[in-house]
Amino acid sequence: MSSREESKPAGRAWQRMLSGRRLDLLNPSPDDVAIEDIAHGLARVARWNGQTLGAHAFSVAQHALIVEDIAYARNREWPARWRLATLLHDAPEYVVGDLISPFKTAIGLDYKSFELRLLAAIHTRFGLPAELPGNVQAEIKAADRIAAYFEATRLAGFSEPEATIYFGQPKDLDAATVAALTALEPLPANAAQTAFLDRFWDLIERL
Repeated sequence: MSSREESKPAGRAWQRMLSGRRLDLLNPSPDDVAIEDIAHGLARVARWNGQTLGAHAFSVAQHALIVEDIAYARNREWPARWRLATLLHDAPEYVVGDLISPFKTAIGLDYKSFELRLLAAIHTRFGLPAELPGNVQAEIKAADRIAAYFEATRLAGFSEPEATIYFGQPKDLDAATVAALTALEPLPANAAQTAFLDRFWDLIERL
């Protein structure tokens, strides 16, 4: 082996964040998770691979806010901790990006296990259980699918019958929530980041 080969650094398995933290991707620590990094990243990750209408990409940060709105509209009795878990349901995407579901399926379980490990570290960092109760997880998933239906039909070019096949027919929503979802418009990245952080700190204060 040449001296050049011997001195070559090992492959990097961490990411430097703007907060200055260094997140180990293989063994993420709650201590290296910062909400500012999450909000910044999610506000700049595009849903639907960027294939949405509007002057701005529809960000994961904005999607998270919408899912939290839907989940709370369907579960008014929820404590702040479950609302916070909903807001953070896609938080790992600040590191891994928003891969569309068909691609996640093609990659297989290794990707999903990494995503879940990172989500557990995020939950721990903010005082949530690493694994959510089944009924809470089911409600977050239902809200996520409702959000996807409206995003698909209002922004991503799906017909309503097509979206119903893949995401189901939205139900158990009040008129105000339906009206807000029908009028979806992508926010600029900075606005989405600010709105995400504002919602986070509001929920933290309620805990």
